[in-house]
Amino acid sequence: MSSIVRRARSSSLPNFLAWRALGFRTICSGGLGIAPSSSPPASAGIKILESFKEEFEVGSRVVTLETGKIARFANGSVVLGMDETKVLSTVTCAKSKSPGDFLPLTVDYQEKMFAQGLIPNTYMRREGAPKERELLCGRLIDRPIRPLFPSGFYHEVQIMANVLSSDGKQDPDILAANAASTALMLSDVPWGGPIGVIRLGRIGGQIVVNPTMDELSSSDLHLIYACTRDKTMMIDVQAREITEKDLAAALRLAHPEAVKYIDPQIRLAAKAGKQKKEYKLSMLSEKTLEKVTDLAAERIESVFTDPSRGKFERGEALENIGKDVEKVFEEEGDQESLSILPKAVDTVRKKIVRSRMISEGFRVDGRHLDEVRPIYCESHHLPALHGSALFSRGDTQVLCTITLGAPGDAQRLDSLVGPPKKKFMLHYTFPPFCTDEVGKKLGLNRREVGHGTLAEKALLAVMPPEEDFPYTVRINSEVMASDGSTSMASVCGGSMALMDAGISLRAHVAGVSVGLVTDVDPSSGEIKDYRIVTDILGLEDHLGDMDFKIAGTRTGVTASQLDIKPAGIPLDIVCESLENARKARLQILDHMEREINSPRDQQCRLATLKYTNDALRNLIGPMGALKRKIEEETGARLSIDDGTLTIVAKNQAVMDKAQEKVDYIIGREIVVGGVYKGTVTSIKEYGAFVEFNGGQQGLLHMSELSHEPVSKVSDVLHIGKYITMMCIDTDVRGNIKLSLKALLPKPTSRPEKLPVVKEAVSVETSSFGETVASLPSVVEPPQKSKLAVPAVVIRTAVECDEAEKSSSVDKNTKPKRAATVKPDRKPKSTASKQTVKEDETLNSTATEESRDDCGDTLTQDDKLKCTSLENNSNIVSSSKGKKPSRKEKQSDNEAGESPSISARKLKIGTEMTAKVHQIRTHGLVLDLGGGIRGMYKFEGDEETEFEIGDTLQVKCTSFSSKGIPVMALVDEEDV
Repeated sequence: MSSIVRRARSSSLPNFLAWRALGFRTICSGGLGIAPSSSPPASAGIKILESFKEEFEVGSRVVTLETGKIARFANGSVVLGMDETKVLSTVTCAKSKSPGDFLPLTVDYQEKMFAQGLIPNTYMRREGAPKERELLCGRLIDRPIRPLFPSGFYHEVQIMANVLSSDGKQDPDILAANAASTALMLSDVPWGGPIGVIRLGRIGGQIVVNPTMDELSSSDLHLIYACTRDKTMMIDVQAREITEKDLAAALRLAHPEAVKYIDPQIRLAAKAGKQKKEYKLSMLSEKTLEKVTDLAAERIESVFTDPSRGKFERGEALENIGKDVEKVFEEEGDQESLSILPKAVDTVRKKIVRSRMISEGFRVDGRHLDEVRPIYCESHHLPALHGSALFSRGDTQVLCTITLGAPGDAQRLDSLVGPPKKKFMLHYTFPPFCTDEVGKKLGLNRREVGHGTLAEKALLAVMPPEEDFPYTVRINSEVMASDGSTSMASVCGGSMALMDAGISLRAHVAGVSVGLVTDVDPSSGEIKDYRIVTDILGLEDHLGDMDFKIAGTRTGVTASQLDIKPAGIPLDIVCESLENARKARLQILDHMEREINSPRDQQCRLATLKYTNDALRNLIGPMGALKRKIEEETGARLSIDDGTLTIVAKNQAVMDKAQEKVDYIIGREIVVGGVYKGTVTSIKEYGAFVEFNGGQQGLLHMSELSHEPVSKVSDVLHIGKYITMMCIDTDVRGNIKLSLKALLPKPTSRPEKLPVVKEAVSVETSSFGETVASLPSVVEPPQKSKLAVPAVVIRTAVECDEAEKSSSVDKNTKPKRAATVKPDRKPKSTASKQTVKEDETLNSTATEESRDDCGDTLTQDDKLKCTSLENNSNIVSSSKGKKPSRKEKQSDNEAGESPSISARKLKIGTEMTAKVHQIRTHGLVLDLGGGIRGMYKFEGDEETEFEIGDTLQVKCTSFSSKGIPVMALVDEEDV
C-alpha cells in the first residue's frame, strides 16, 4: 500500500488523475477503493468464404469462373477472369411481376477508371452518366440473353457488369457477357441458357481467337459471335470488305470456340447454383385466343391482304378491329380477357401474316419475298453544308449531313481499352415525328447509339487513310420517316453524303435488312419450314423471327448485326441469308451510283502548318484567348498538336483570312516567290519598310512599286497601309526584298516607231543648170515624227537660194518664243504633281534610247547620274506655255552665252543660255554648262525643228525626282 501511495505522490499529475491512473475507482470517506481489472477483448473470429472456381482454356487464353467470394447477397454473381482482366457480373430479380406485357430486362455495364489505377478527368473526379461504349456493351449483353427467358415471364430483372481490373489487352465486353450468362445460371431466375460469346479476328488470312486490342488494329475482321450449344443467338461484325463466303467460314469456326464457355458454366451451377424458383407466367388462355380468332381473324386477314393500304391505314384498321372485339368482351363482362386483349389481337395478327408469307410467298405490301422497295436518292440536298444526301426506300426516309472538322475536333474516349480518340462519328437520331408520335428527347438512347454505331462501322471501312485525309468527320443521320430498316438507310445516305462532301471513298456502301419467318413444331420446337424475307418492313420486323442487318460494297461486307426473337436460329439459315442480302445490296448500289459516283470538289479547306512550340504558344495566347479570337473573327477552326497547326475553313475565303491572321502573329518561313501581306511601318526617300509575317521587316524599294516610274514613295504608300507583296530576294544577313509590281500585270508595250532612214542622195547638175537629187529606186513615204527630222525634199537650185534668203531674214528679224503659262491652267509647283504627267507619257522606246544615248555622267553634287536620265527619259516640263512652230537658229556669236553655273546655285527661276545636247522623241537634253544637263519637253502635236548645238534661252521651272533641272523656253523680250 505504501508503494502505491509513493507512486501517487511522485506523479506530477493532479491528485484525482493520479488516483485514477493507479487504478483506484474513487475516494470515499478517506478510504481508497480498488477498481476491478478489465478482461482482455475477445478476438474476432475468422470468416470462411466458401468459393467455387472453374478454370478452362479458350483459344490460347486461360479463363476462370469464380463465385461465392464477393457479392454474396446478389441472386447470382460471378467473377470471370482472363489474364489480368477481371469482370464481376450480378443478377437480381424483382419479387413481383411487371404490370406490362413484356420482359423489363435491364443490363448495365460500367467501366471505372480504378480498374487501371487512374483517376477520372471529370470535374467531380468520379464517373457519371453511362458513356456510349458502356451503352453498347450493355446492348451486346442484352441481345443474346433476352430471347432465352421463358414466354410470359414479366418480372423485372437487372444484370450489372462491373470491370474490376483491366490490363488493356483484352476488351472486357466479351468477358462481361459470358459472366452474365454464368450469373443467370447460378441464380434462381428461370432462363434457357447458358450461352457462349467469343471474339474472332483475321490477321493475314488466319483466324485468331480472342485477339488482343493490338491484334485487332491489324485485323480485317472483328467478329463477335454468341450461341447456345446448337443455335446462333447474336452476331456483330465489323470488317474490311470481307466476302460472304469468308464471313460464313468465320461464323462456322466461331461456333465451336464459343461452345467452350458452356460446359464450365453448367459445372459451376451444379456446384454453387440455386434451385430455380417457380415464377408465375402470364400466358394467353386458349379460350380467349380462340374467341379473338373467331371475332377478328377474317377482318385482320382482309387488312393484310390489301397492298394498297399504307402503314398508318393498316394501323388504323387494326385499331378499329381491336375496339370492336373489346366491346364484345365488355358486354360479356370478361375482365380477365380484357386485360390481355391487346396481346391476343397481336398474336392473331402474327399468325395470319406469317402463315400467308410461308404458304403464298406474298407480303403485307404485296411484294415478293426477295423484292426491294422502290428507292429514291438525292445528293447535294442542302448545298450550304459540306455534304448532304436524302435517301428513301419505301416509306423509310433518312437525311444525312456531313460536317468536316480539324483533328482537334475528334471525340475523346475515356475508355479502358481502344484508341483514345475517334475522328469518324455517325450520330443517328430517331425523333418521335418520324412515326407520327409524341415523345420527349432525353439524352442518349440505347437504340439510337446502337443503330448509329452499326452504320458508323459500315462506312468506316471505306474511308481514306488518316495520312491522306486528316479531317475529323461527323455524319448526322436524321430519320425523317420510319417503316423499317432506318439504320441501313443511314448507311446508304451516309455514303452518298460523304461523296458529296468530296471525300474519296473506296466504294459506295449500301445496307439492307433480311428477315425470317419460321414454322415451328410446337411439340419439339424444331423448324419445319421457313422463308427468308429481304428488305423487311417495320411490321415484318415486329412479327418476324430475325432482323439481320448487312452492309457492304460490291466487293464484300463491311458491317453486320443479327438480332433474333426465338431461342436461337440454325447457323445454316444465317449463312443462307448472306447471299440474299448481297443480291439486294447490289440493286441498291445501282441507284446510288447513278445519283453520285465520284467525289465532288471539297468545299471545306484544311491547311496543316508546322511551327515551333514557342510560336504556337504565342498564337494560343493567355488561356487560349488569342486563338479563340481568331476563330470568332474568321469562322475557321484552329487545332494545335505538338508543333502542328491545322486550320479548317468552310471555304477558301475564310481560309485566307485565317492564314493572314496566323501569319501576322507567328509568321512562316520566308520563301522567295512567296506572297505575303503586311503593314507599311515607315517611308524613306528610296522606298518603304513593311512589317509582315509575324513581325519581320522587309524593304520595298521605290523601283518595285509599279511598272511605271514613281517620283515619290508617298504618292503610292502611306504609313499603316495594308498591302500584298511578293518576296523577290533574301540574303544571308536576313535582309528581305519585297516587290509590289511583281504581282501587277505587265503593261502592254506600245509599238515602236520606225526611225526615218536617210538614204544617201547624190546631187547632179542637169543640162539646164539645175541641181537634181538622185533617189533610190524604192522610197518609203515620209512619216510624221516628233523628232523634227525633215523628210527628203527634191528642189531646184533656184528654190534652194530663195529658201536660204528667207531663212536668213527670219533668223535676223523673228524672236524666239518663250514658254508662257496658259491662263486656263494652273502651273504645277511641285515635282510630285508632275509625276502623274510623267507616268502617262513615258514609254519603252524613250527608255531604250536613253540607255543607248546617255554616256556622260551628270554631275550635280555627284548625285545626277545616267540612271536618273533613264528613269525620266520622257522629259517633263511643268510649264504649259506655247511651243515654237518652226526652228529658229542662232549662231554662237549672236547668242550670248551665260557664264557657267554650279549645281548648288541653280534654283527655280534661274534663266540662262543652254545648248541642245541631244534630241529625243519627246523633248531635248540641254547642256547648261558646268557639266550640268537639263531637260525640255515638247508639248502638243506641233512639228518642232531643232538641231544639236542650237542655243536656247531657258529658265529653270522645277527639278525631277532624280534632281534633273526641268527647263522652259524664254522669249527674248522677257530677258
